[in-house]
Amino acid sequence: MKALVLTNAYYSAREYLYAPRRIAEELRARGVETELRKNDFFPYAVTCDGSLAGDLDGASFAVYYDKDKYVAAAAEKAGVRLYNRADAVAAADDKFSTLLCLAGHGIRVPRTLPGLLCYREEYFVTDAVLDKVESELGYPVVVKECYGSLGRGVRLAADREELKAAAEAVRLKPHLFQEYLGFSPGCDVRVMVAGGKAIGAVERRSAGDFRANVALGGSARAFDADDATLSAAVKAASVMGLTFCGVDFLKCGDGFVLNEVNSNPFFGGFESATGINVAGRIAEAVLAAENDRTF
Repeated sequence: MKALVLTNAYYSAREYLYAPRRIAEELRARGVETELRKNDFFPYAVTCDGSLAGDLDGASFAVYYDKDKYVAAAAEKAGVRLYNRADAVAAADDKFSTLLCLAGHGIRVPRTLPGLLCYREEYFVTDAVLDKVESELGYPVVVKECYGSLGRGVRLAADREELKAAAEAVRLKPHLFQEYLGFSPGCDVRVMVAGGKAIGAVERRSAGDFRANVALGGSARAFDADDATLSAAVKAASVMGLTFCGVDFLKCGDGFVLNEVNSNPFFGGFESATGINVAGRIAEAVLAAENDRTF
């Protein structure tokens, strides 16, 4: 059995490479020949006769720590199993697509409006759009780009002027507007899920930012999440078809609401805070899924 752990062609930061490196180590520790490789070698091409050419070096499967949907789709079309699947990664990568995927499954999420896509630079956000956001969500309001990780592309608007500026800044990008749950600003809970089980949780806190990401300077500590929150994380992973993921929750009254699902979760801070071998649990979940394959 041979495996690839594929990372983005351009990312090289330590916090990004930690997770795929650790997963590769844990697969090797379980007897799997594993190569950690950047997704920069154009493994697939569509030829002049319309066929798909190339492969992933004879890999039985790949742990896909990237969000490049084209290579993911090509790999699956060529018969290479990905963890996570191409459609699941694409749905998790787009924050509004995540909410659409989860809708109707009884999982609490913040009230959210999809951003209205603008395709021409000479057009601007109208007062009618701002009026609707104000009346539906109030202030402060979160303006969030649909693509992005580590808290990037997330803005908090305190009034009409700030809302207009944020909306103008993202109008040419996929985005959304979301109610601000200020019960515990700068704090969230991440639950790690692998193989259909919640393997632990951390509480992340920021000293001076409404975003709690550890990569933005926040801290993490082990957290005893309640059964409802753990169950919601497992259900979200199942609904989205994710073998492993990180599920982020925000405090809301006496419970938590799901904020985001991460198909390529960073977990260095999680492992340090909890002592849980997250990479090992992911490797075991992937190998269990491989052993259960019938195609």
